[in-house]
Amino acid sequence: MRRTRKHNPLIPKHIDQAAIPAAVFFDHRGKGAWYTLHRDEAGKQRRQNIATSTATLADLHKIMELRNGVDRESLNYLCQQYHDSARFKRLKPKTQADYTWSRDVLVNIPTKIKLPLGELGVRKFTPALIQRLIDRIADEGTPSKAAHALRYLRLVMQWGRNRGYLDSNPALGIEAPTERKQRRLPSHAVMLVLIERARELGKLKRGQLGAVPPHLSYVMELAYLCRLRGIEVVTLTDANELADGVLTNRRKGSRDNLVSWTPRLRATWEAAKARRAQIWAARGTAVPTNPEQRYIITAEHGGALGKSGLDTAWNRFMRNAIEAGAITTEQRFGLHDLKRRGITDTPGTRADKQQASGHRDESMLDIYDLSVPTVAPSAL
Repeated sequence: MRRTRKHNPLIPKHIDQAAIPAAVFFDHRGKGAWYTLHRDEAGKQRRQNIATSTATLADLHKIMELRNGVDRESLNYLCQQYHDSARFKRLKPKTQADYTWSRDVLVNIPTKIKLPLGELGVRKFTPALIQRLIDRIADEGTPSKAAHALRYLRLVMQWGRNRGYLDSNPALGIEAPTERKQRRLPSHAVMLVLIERARELGKLKRGQLGAVPPHLSYVMELAYLCRLRGIEVVTLTDANELADGVLTNRRKGSRDNLVSWTPRLRATWEAAKARRAQIWAARGTAVPTNPEQRYIITAEHGGALGKSGLDTAWNRFMRNAIEAGAITTEQRFGLHDLKRRGITDTPGTRADKQQASGHRDESMLDIYDLSVPTVAPSAL
């Protein structure tokens, strides 16, 4: 099963990728073709082309309904009704993508009767069956995948119950798997090696082997120095630049604060602005008059850098660093972990760290502050 159904720029533009039927894929080679996968009598996975690249989304759904016999009692049908609903379409694109991936995980699970789970009658699902499925996914070493699948199944079945597709929701009360907590803290040595690597590779021309976007090193520096999430870094604008420092734009209810200028922070900030000016000059971009529209981190096209673009560049950068031997697999960390490193490195008391991080709840420091306090020995 594939990890996720990410946006594919090669899929025809007239197709809403969030609504593509489960188990339907696109091959861009040649004139392009839509295909599906199935298992033959020997249990081997086979491919079968079902439509050309000119097919519409409605065509794909009709084809798959005919292949599946349009079983209105099946999990496939219930999921499709939910994904076609106005409620689903009102969700944010990232949430839709997550639910689409969770659906694909569930409906393609093989069963003992040699049918994928999606073809089974949803009214015959029992709590025991669902618990076995979730345990099975978790036991494969993917508890996070199992947790996502359970949350999605619980939501879809409740939606179906409220609309008459089900008499009850058997996914309620199912024990969720324990997800692994990834509280990685990159060492200073590894962090500095990767920042320098991003800086050097950012000097290469686009398309050269190993080249990374020049803004990646700026994002890493700002995430660490200002204790910011990746999305908070790429949404910084000229409006966040004050005389005394950088005014943060924290999310998830955290308090904003002013990060004082240091030579390192100022150098990173000015380098990002210089890169932005270079891109705008090369593309003839009109400079926005509103400082809130002048993003410090600018994509190669001259506009704001999206979170998905940043995540793609980061993951590729990390994979290449491991392949090149710059770091080991165990030393890999996420962009968000630079915020944890920044909070951990903040000098002062626990209260000082909380003020610097912007967290309203002190308990969040148990997640972000991994420093070991120095205390005096006990004495009579």
